[in-house]
Amino acid sequence: MKTLPITELTRENFAPFGEVLALDGAEHFPINQGSTERYHALSSVDASDQNGKPIISLFRGQAFARPFELRVMERHPLGSQTFIPVTKDLNNKYLVVVAPATCQTESEITQHLRAFIVQGFTGVTYAKGVWHHPLISLDQLQDFIVVDRQGPGNNCDEIELSNKIKID
Repeated sequence: MKTLPITELTRENFAPFGEVLALDGAEHFPINQGSTERYHALSSVDASDQNGKPIISLFRGQAFARPFELRVMERHPLGSQTFIPVTKDLNNKYLVVVAPATCQTESEITQHLRAFIVQGFTGVTYAKGVWHHPLISLDQLQDFIVVDRQGPGNNCDEIELSNKIKID
């Protein structure tokens, strides 16, 4: 069984898979007569393929106890998908496991897997077609605001992993 190393998430090392939504280093400016700071355009929404439209949902992720095995990867070929944690605790963590959109087979996906630890209020946007593991909350139940695509067409491909990958 292969063990996947976990990397700290940065804008640079996640760029091949999408965007990081973080306040540090983001463009921002005061609005509303100075009473609000706007962190502008943290990520874009890509949902227009086949007449799709962006929607906002809330996902509640059950905590994964470590160690665990990755069992499935999925991708959304018609639109991006954004996860924004709803938390007041900056120590909350979740895990992002991805593979490039160019991968076509289970073997290619498992060969190119990357795992990132994400903490606090930082969010991610998976680019259209990027393979990713379903939501992995760590240590406790966690809520996420999710922005993704609604519309016609098949926008979810899944591959069950026959060779399990261990996360510790």
